[in-house]
Amino acid sequence: GLESPCPAGFRFYNSLELFNEQDPHVDDGDENAERGNWANKKEYILSMIGYAVGLGNIWRFPYLAYKNGGGAFLIPYFLMLVVVGIPLFFLESAFGQFCSQGPINVWRAVPLLQGVGVAMVMVSLIVSIYYNVIIAYSLYYLFASMQFPLPWSSCLSGAGSNCSSTPEVSCNVSDVLMANWTQENSNCSSSNTTVSVQTPSEQYWDHVALQRSGGLDETGPVVWHLALCLLLSSILVALALIRGIKSSGKVVYFTATFPYVVIVILLIRGVTLEGAKDGIAFYIGSESNLTKLTEAQVWKDAATQTFYSLSIGWGGLMALASYNNFHNNVFKDSFVVTLTNAGTSVLAGFAIFSILGHMAHFYKIPVGEVVKEGFGLAFIAYPDALSKLPISPLWSILFFVMLLTVGLDSQFAGIEVIITCLLDAFPAAFKSKHALLTVMLCSILYLLGLPCVTRAGIYWVTLIDQFVASWVLLFLVLLEIIGVSYIYGGNRFIKDIEMMLGKKTCTFWLWWRSCWFFISPCIIVILGWSLVTFSPPTYGQIQYPVWGLNLGWCMVAFVLMWIPVVAVYKLIKAKGNTWKRLKSLCSPSEEWHPYLDVHRGERYSETRKKEQSREVPSPSCSFLLLDEMSAFSLLSS
Repeated sequence: GLESPCPAGFRFYNSLELFNEQDPHVDDGDENAERGNWANKKEYILSMIGYAVGLGNIWRFPYLAYKNGGGAFLIPYFLMLVVVGIPLFFLESAFGQFCSQGPINVWRAVPLLQGVGVAMVMVSLIVSIYYNVIIAYSLYYLFASMQFPLPWSSCLSGAGSNCSSTPEVSCNVSDVLMANWTQENSNCSSSNTTVSVQTPSEQYWDHVALQRSGGLDETGPVVWHLALCLLLSSILVALALIRGIKSSGKVVYFTATFPYVVIVILLIRGVTLEGAKDGIAFYIGSESNLTKLTEAQVWKDAATQTFYSLSIGWGGLMALASYNNFHNNVFKDSFVVTLTNAGTSVLAGFAIFSILGHMAHFYKIPVGEVVKEGFGLAFIAYPDALSKLPISPLWSILFFVMLLTVGLDSQFAGIEVIITCLLDAFPAAFKSKHALLTVMLCSILYLLGLPCVTRAGIYWVTLIDQFVASWVLLFLVLLEIIGVSYIYGGNRFIKDIEMMLGKKTCTFWLWWRSCWFFISPCIIVILGWSLVTFSPPTYGQIQYPVWGLNLGWCMVAFVLMWIPVVAVYKLIKAKGNTWKRLKSLCSPSEEWHPYLDVHRGERYSETRKKEQSREVPSPSCSFLLLDEMSAFSLLSS
């Protein structure tokens, strides 16, 4: 590389000049002609932001902030971002960029753990099924918003449930979205009578949009308007990914930026509404409660939200980073994306709570009785609030276009994980058939998603979300940290990063060593509390049948089984006695190196590899040998 006139220890590579002078693989501007690269840095950053910024930023973070002390919640949230979020985001991105491979082939660094990469792909596959359904919900509500008045602004006749759009304090109501409702089509006495009443928006969600059955046992027929929206969702995703990152990189210019436009518009409109001040006060203002910081649950929620909102452990970060130029500054990118993600969560909270505050004022009930998370916020509470505004279809259309674009961005990356792994595994078979592979995969996901658009579909979506997209990821990331930091070797990984970024001082690496070796693993182990305190999922008051819960555990087993299966398969295929096989699988394979010859340098040259194989024995799998050094020496070296 070309050295700048910086002091020793701060050498940076001018990747552009290195690329122009030495790289023989230049083709149409791609540094890596075989796999392709992002057309420019903007497309990569926007794709990463679109992947990281998901529905959880909009329908989960505001609720967690409200529940866990309001503004006080930002303290543990940003602390967890620093000690867990940014370090692991940096680790995964650098891992994928170094070898220009997806989440399966990156484990050529530690072949014994290649099953971790397969498990990540399985998670992305299963989650893509129900994420596609959520996009279909957004599409349906987007189309339904194109009428005035909005169809959920008033109760429907003959919907088969009690409904009210007028609050009245004389009725004592339980287990509904909002309290103190009076029935329009039946008697409600002034005595303390408990009645089951739905709001118009809740009635519309259950009886029109979902046509929801009474439980997972009652599958019922396919809801065809949702099936058609699911088909449209699959077509949109296929069109965006038809040419891989070359086409999706163009789409994200809109899908990754438009949500911010909508959030700002909704925020401006929200803060001008009566009652908005009360909503913001509940979210992050005068209602903040610092005493909440003494509760362990608050810190667990902060760590969990940071972990999941950045999409760590899904394989997408590695897949997207694998298309970077080798000398791309992945360190800087990690800060840009993670801080943008956190800022989006906070900003979305203001937009959400300002309008929910107006809704509470309209119904003359406490803000806390309006606040919901997940589907309850996105498809019941917030649409209900928007229906009370002037020009309500406009605000509703904007909101659901935002949900649509946020969902599409995450879906793009999830499917790109699967496609990237297939292309890396079978380049000869699939390289010239990228479009066909994309269409086939989207078609398969559509067919697998059809059970989720039956009348019991929402129960399937909730089941997948609770079992697959939860604590399973904690286990995968814990193995990822062990594999990279303890087996492959933290110092070796740092040298790999320096091949991309240039030399850094020991002081610079002190923080990252601390996080990768100690802090982040401890936090993830603490998050294992999620498993210890795991309770069977429910949808509202509806319990899942035993066979449904067993099916959820079967999905978990399907994801995790690849770790031992692949490890055993590789042990069988390896040569030598058991100990030699184990040592060889804990050492990088011959295929582990930067993708292009020009970037391999002396460390990964063929001659150097042969010398190392003769001179130095393979490192063992002992997790206590922290790259053959003690933890203290690693931190101080």
